[in-house]
Amino acid sequence: MVSLGATGIDRETLLDIVVNIVPMGILLFFVVLFLLYMPWEENLFLTVVSHFLTIFPLLMLVLVTYVSARVISRDQHA
Repeated sequence: MVSLGATGIDRETLLDIVVNIVPMGILLFFVVLFLLYMPWEENLFLTVVSHFLTIFPLLMLVLVTYVSARVISRDQHA
């Protein structure tokens, strides 16, 4: 069993959570694209809402992926 550093996530767990890593990459691409292409519009409210609608799901997906990886890893070793 190959472990990936201090996280304790092995290769099998990484294969289980790769379905969440792909959408994370897509969301991260759009966050970077929005920040580079049009960081601030004239309407601050629309800017904040548009950034929130990409960053919040990204953060929630990161949290859910981390928790699920820990649970999968724990259940595999139990």
